[in-house]
Amino acid sequence: MIKKALISAAGRGTRMLDFAKDKPKHLIEVGGKPFLYYLLNNLKKAGFLDIVMVVGYKKEIMDLFLEEYKDDFNVTVVNQFEILGDKKYGTACPLECVKDLLKGESFLSVYGDNLYAVEDLKNFNLDDQYHYVAGLKHEQPQNYGVLHLDEQGFLQEIIEKPVEFVGDLINTGLYKFTAEVFDYLDQISLSPRGEYELTDVINLLAQQKKVKAKNLTDIWFDFGKPQDIVKVEEYIKEKYA
Repeated sequence: MIKKALISAAGRGTRMLDFAKDKPKHLIEVGGKPFLYYLLNNLKKAGFLDIVMVVGYKKEIMDLFLEEYKDDFNVTVVNQFEILGDKKYGTACPLECVKDLLKGESFLSVYGDNLYAVEDLKNFNLDDQYHYVAGLKHEQPQNYGVLHLDEQGFLQEIIEKPVEFVGDLINTGLYKFTAEVFDYLDQISLSPRGEYELTDVINLLAQQKKVKAKNLTDIWFDFGKPQDIVKVEEYIKEKYA
């Protein structure tokens, strides 16, 4: 059984506009609690009791949040800006920050602004030699990374925002990694948008036929824009009424 989960929560959340002006977007209040609370709570319910969280922007506010809920969650904090500075950026950076902390272990990886159902998180507790990426059928796959699979269900490539239709199974940012993922971090370079992309690491692993896809069966919320606050709040009210 895997007990550890990595939460990437260093970003500034610029798409949240003024909502993230004085706090990380992960701490924007929804239904009476910070969004991050619901992610941590679902991870705990799913059996991931040892959390490593990579933070950066407004770390002092994140520290206050974790102090308030220290009796509820076991979280080890890693400061990305302290390790890499605030100029090096991208979804692969959190893994670089925890490679010594998590070496030799398999772990779940999520973004701090995404929310998944408990059952789907449980379904990703897969302690085998493969890496896994969570897929979801979507009506507008062109707005996401699309999972291109072979006939055996192995990932061939994640194609970011394809102009032409290549499939409707999108990447939702939920992963299970083995410690092998750290061996590929130094093999990627800056992407066209000037960032170090986790999907580039995954694509290298996919070339070795080491990544499988597993579909979500329930909800997925990407808490990235102001309109998402209302959507998540409606779900929270329904779920926790």
